[in-house]
Amino acid sequence: MEYKNKHVLAPMVRVGTLPFRLLAAQYGADITYGEEIIDHKMIKCDRHINEYLGTTDFVERGTENVVFRTCPEERNRVVFQMGTSNAVRALTAAQLVSKDVAAIDINMGCPKSFSISGGMGAALLSKPELIHDIITTLKRNLDNTITCKIRLLKSSEDTVELARRIEKAGVSALAVHGRRVPDRPRDPAKWDEIADVVAALSIPVIANGDVFEYEDFERIKGATGATCVMVARGALWNASIFSPSKSSWEDVKREYVRQCILWDNDVKSTKHTLKEMIAHYSSLELAEGKAVIKSANTENVA
Repeated sequence: MEYKNKHVLAPMVRVGTLPFRLLAAQYGADITYGEEIIDHKMIKCDRHINEYLGTTDFVERGTENVVFRTCPEERNRVVFQMGTSNAVRALTAAQLVSKDVAAIDINMGCPKSFSISGGMGAALLSKPELIHDIITTLKRNLDNTITCKIRLLKSSEDTVELARRIEKAGVSALAVHGRRVPDRPRDPAKWDEIADVVAALSIPVIANGDVFEYEDFERIKGATGATCVMVARGALWNASIFSPSKSSWEDVKREYVRQCILWDNDVKSTKHTLKEMIAHYSSLELAEGKAVIKSANTENVA
C-alpha cells in the first residue's frame, strides 16, 4: 500500500460497506476504508467464500449476520478499520481478515461514547503505551500495512508528540482528523494543526476534515503539506467528489442503490446511507424520504 498523492474514502459507520466502497472507487477513490468494526465482534466471525456473489464474507457464528464483506476487486485498496483496546485481541481479529485486505487501521479518533467507554477510539489518545503495544504487536505478526487514524489533542504540541510516538511504533501512514474530541462537525477543521504534524513526521500523513468539493483536495494539501487526503461527509453526500467532473447526487444515489442490489447489502445500511444523502439535499419529510424510511427490503428501496 503506497500513500502518495492518494484520495481516500474515510471510515464511516453503517456507510462504508462494500457497495459504497466500490461506488467511491468507481468515481476515483484510490484507497477505501471500511466502517469501523470492533475486535470483539470480529473474533466471533468465521470466514466464508460466497460463491453466489463472488465475495469473502465474515459471518458471526450462529447467525447469518455478515460483519464484513469484501471482494477481490478491492483487495489492493481496501483498509480494514478496527476498534480495539487490547493488543492480543486486535491481532486475533486482524489475522482473520489479513489475507483479504490491503491494510489494517486502528481507530484512535472516534468520539462516540460506545467507543470511549470500551477504551477504544479517542480513549486511546491518552494511552500512548497501549497504542505502542497494539501497533508493535500487529507489525510483528502481520504482513499487512498498519496505519492509525487520530484526532487533534488539546494542543498542537501534544498532537505532534503523540504522532511522533505512533510513527516510532512503526505505522506506514497516519490519518489526522483536524478536530478535537469535543468538536462538532460544524466546527471548522484546523488545517494548520494538521500541518504541524506533517512537518514533524517523515511518514505520509493523510489529512482529513472539511473536504466537500473536488477542488478541496488540492486546497487542503496546499494548506497542510499532506501527501494524501481523506474525505467523509463530502463523499457520503456525493461519492463522485473523487472525480474532477462531479455527477448529480440523483445519479449517484441511483448508482449506489444498484451497487447495493448487486452486492446484497444489508437494507438497514442501505437506508441509513440514502437517508443521509436525502436529508442533505432534500428532506426526509417529502415523499421520497418517507418511502425510504418505510422500505422493508432493498426491492422496496429500488
